[in-house]
Amino acid sequence: MYFDTHTHLDDARFADDRAEVIQKVRDAGVTLAVNIGADMKSSETSVALAEQYDFIYASVGVHPEDVTHLTEADMDRLAELAQHKKVVAIGEIGLDYHYDDVPKELQKKWFLRQIQLAQKLELPYIVHDREAHGDVLEIIRESGYFRGVMHCYSGSAEMAQELLKLGFYISFAGPVTFKNGKKAQEVAKQIPIERILIETDSPYLTPEPYRGQRNDSSMVQFVARKIAELKGITAAEAAWITMENGKRFFNI
Repeated sequence: MYFDTHTHLDDARFADDRAEVIQKVRDAGVTLAVNIGADMKSSETSVALAEQYDFIYASVGVHPEDVTHLTEADMDRLAELAQHKKVVAIGEIGLDYHYDDVPKELQKKWFLRQIQLAQKLELPYIVHDREAHGDVLEIIRESGYFRGVMHCYSGSAEMAQELLKLGFYISFAGPVTFKNGKKAQEVAKQIPIERILIETDSPYLTPEPYRGQRNDSSMVQFVARKIAELKGITAAEAAWITMENGKRFFNI
């Protein structure tokens, strides 16, 4: 019934009860999920998790906060992992300017390089964009390859329209349910429902009414309900449409 298109069920916060959480996720009606690689280790564990559970798929890639020691040998390993039948995307990749830990030029280099890897492998890619909207859009355009989704979208309505013109999908997570999430809500209202994906980014960004607790993929239903409210459709319709969107985007 629900497709959580971006989750981190391999995260250490699930170490003590992962099997129980995944059963809870199933029981909540989540019939598809993509577990996201964020560094070399989690890319490996995402594939292992996808092998273990039939409804879980995987992406492989390196988050901008983890590109400091990335090498071309790592790119070769990501390409190897991506040959697995349950790997459906490269990601999450992108730019994160919130902290100064990783030089911007290094982030840009590996963002473009991983988009190029996605293009070579004919896979879609998942973009992390934090306080780097202009540079993210510039690199996407430079790449010339537009089979992407903006994960947990935080940009403007204007940027969303530019991304839609390129063919991008826009994904919403818990923040769209927040009382102070007016910006994301306004963007969601303007985007065609056929280009919207939903996600949890669990264990992070827990939606209302459970904000502050550990998130998991079962809570994607609250994101679906909010999208339904914003679009003036039923929750069941929002769940079905975003499910079909996710299957189309990830070629599942």
